[in-house]
Amino acid sequence: MKIVCYCQHVLGIGHFHRSLAICEELAHSHETVMILGGPEVSLPDSAVRFFTLPGLKMDAAFSKLLPCQPGADIEQIKEQRQQQLFSFLKELQPDIFLVELYPFGRKAFAFELDPVLTAIGNGELASCLRICSLRDILVEKTKKEKYEKRVLNSLNSSFDALLVHSDPDFIALQETFSRTNDIAIPLHYTGFISRSPHSSVSRQTTREKLQLATTDKLIVASIGGGSVGEELLLATVDAANHIHNSTLHFHLFSGPYSDPQLTKTLQAKNGINTTVHSFTDNFSDWLEAADLSISMAGYNTCMNVLRAGVPALLYPFAQNHEQAMRIAAFSHTSPLSPLQAEDLQGEKLARLIQEKLHMPRQSHTINLNGAQETARLLDSRSLWNRLKQ
Repeated sequence: MKIVCYCQHVLGIGHFHRSLAICEELAHSHETVMILGGPEVSLPDSAVRFFTLPGLKMDAAFSKLLPCQPGADIEQIKEQRQQQLFSFLKELQPDIFLVELYPFGRKAFAFELDPVLTAIGNGELASCLRICSLRDILVEKTKKEKYEKRVLNSLNSSFDALLVHSDPDFIALQETFSRTNDIAIPLHYTGFISRSPHSSVSRQTTREKLQLATTDKLIVASIGGGSVGEELLLATVDAANHIHNSTLHFHLFSGPYSDPQLTKTLQAKNGINTTVHSFTDNFSDWLEAADLSISMAGYNTCMNVLRAGVPALLYPFAQNHEQAMRIAAFSHTSPLSPLQAEDLQGEKLARLIQEKLHMPRQSHTINLNGAQETARLLDSRSLWNRLKQ
């Protein structure tokens, strides 16, 4: 089969990496293409093929689209994208069009998505399955009734199935979408998406490379893509300077979208046992080796932490309830604890870090095999034939 996955990252890189994990699983058996079009992101060597539209991103207030290219005309960019997307699908004629988040989010991209979804439905484009790929938690809306009505109208008329990348025993869609029962198309929970460690490097190998003794403790602090959360890294380096213990080793990771000044500031503050890195593609290997993770609570980071079973201090993004809700869902079965803004003081955070380091790694029953289950569902000939009827 030919599968096209449409994914637009407009702030961080979580949406991109979650969709990439799915696409890499699909690419084992199918021709798989990811359609991108956001801020520049590092593309891996992969069996997945990438098709990039002219770049768009959201403004700082998350209220409107802006061209990634300074000075470009937004209307011209939108027209180019619309034409390129339509032409690409017309030429490729995929069997499955997998759309990440829309219509639950990415409303600003309706200008290019609605025309192709409609064209697939009316035969102007070749017939294929139109499937929505959705994460666990939806961001709250001020006009919820209007929002849910709009989503249902689009979902039920323009899509053939909905895949929710969550484990309903922990986070079910109805917790953030009250009209789940009004979804008329098939809905399947896949489990959470969590990529396996980037390589076969073992915990012991990583620790030996870092020259860590058996009694040493590795603390990894990160902020994902780096668009938000610099206060967490600044607090962590201050906390490290309050801890006079040579067996604790702090490794801090900024992100690809972090302000370059952040790295300089952290390096100026860091102590003897603190090392500052930029973003790494093998972060899961670091978590396997770590004794404690300090991070934001984005989807991908949380799943990587859960897969590693490492104790964690999680600082939720304050602009909406998504990350706080995710922490709450897992904290009763996993060694995860929330951080509040008032905890980001050097001495207090130092105390919380030392307390958390006494916790052991822990297993759990959370389904983290969402990428594999997504591939299985899309590869199910009986399901595929039933949806095509």
